[in-house]
Amino acid sequence: MLTGLGVALACAIGALVAGAGVVAMALPGRPEPWPVQLMRRAAATAAWGAAAVYVLGLSAVLASEHDFGSGANSVPAPACRDGFDEATREGLSHHRSAYLPLRFDCVRDDGSVYSSDPDYGWMNATSAALALAAALLFIGAGYATELRARKAAAAS
Repeated sequence: MLTGLGVALACAIGALVAGAGVVAMALPGRPEPWPVQLMRRAAATAAWGAAAVYVLGLSAVLASEHDFGSGANSVPAPACRDGFDEATREGLSHHRSAYLPLRFDCVRDDGSVYSSDPDYGWMNATSAALALAAALLFIGAGYATELRARKAAAAS
C-alpha cells in the first residue's frame, strides 16, 4: 500500500512540475512556437494528473484485495463490512474487484451490489477526463506542428 501511495505521490509531483512548465509559458523567453509547446506541456500535466489519480484508486483496490483473506476476521472483505450498517451488510456473500474501471463491489446473496467506497466514482471520472484531455492536447500539438510545416512548405 505504501508503494502505491509513493507512486501516486511521484505522479502528483510530476504533474506539479509539468504544471510549472505550463505557467512558464507566460514568462519572457518562452520557446517558439509557443502554442505547440504550451499544448505539449499541458498534455504532460494532464497525463501525470491522470496517472496520479488512477494509481491512488488502484492502491485502494489493491489494499482491499489484500485485506481479504489475510488473517482472522477477513472474510467477508473488511472493505464491505467496515463503515456499513447491519441492514446494508445483510446477506453479504462475496466481492468483485476490477482495475479498469476501478471498483471493489460487495455482492449480496440476492445478487444486489453495493460499492465499498463511493470515491471510486470520482477517481474513475477524473482519471478518464484527464487522460482524454492529455490525448486531445497531444493530438492538437501534432496537428499544429503539421499545419505549420505545410504553411512553411507552401510559402517556399
